[in-house]
Amino acid sequence: MPLLLIFTLFALLDFVILFSVGSNIGLLTTLGLVLATGFAGLYLIRREGTAALSRARQRMELGELPSSELLTGAALIFGGALLLAPGFLSDALGFLCVIPGARRLLARLLAAAHVRLQVMAARRDGKGPGQADGWQQARGEQAGKDRGRGPGQYDNGERPLEGDFISRDETSR
Repeated sequence: MPLLLIFTLFALLDFVILFSVGSNIGLLTTLGLVLATGFAGLYLIRREGTAALSRARQRMELGELPSSELLTGAALIFGGALLLAPGFLSDALGFLCVIPGARRLLARLLAAAHVRLQVMAARRDGKGPGQADGWQQARGEQAGKDRGRGPGQYDNGERPLEGDFISRDETSR
């Protein structure tokens, strides 16, 4: 729900800015700027996309996982969609995603914001740094219970849960 609200407010603000600028500089000039940013965005996406693709191929040939190139490709797709959308706010954010130096700065800002959000969420939940979540504790306790059992042995004669692995050599109950 918050994501939908943020998206709606962003689109509304983008159109307000577009109409405000359009009323001050004129319709034809505004259309020209919107088309120019769209074409510039397509050019940058094509150039940066082929560069990212060639770097990904090189890393794959070396046997490495091209994770940074995949993230670059995702940023290019997102930035290209924003550049094709009419509006100056979306164009500004789109250029941040497409231009290499700005993309690195945006990635650092998003990483810092993500760390801050994780810290705020941990404080809200009442957990300090390094404390395990409930699912991790439950999994650890369950692992302690399972240590004494061998394959095909279940508590109280119960059947295995769906998804448990039973080998072909093991008898099913």
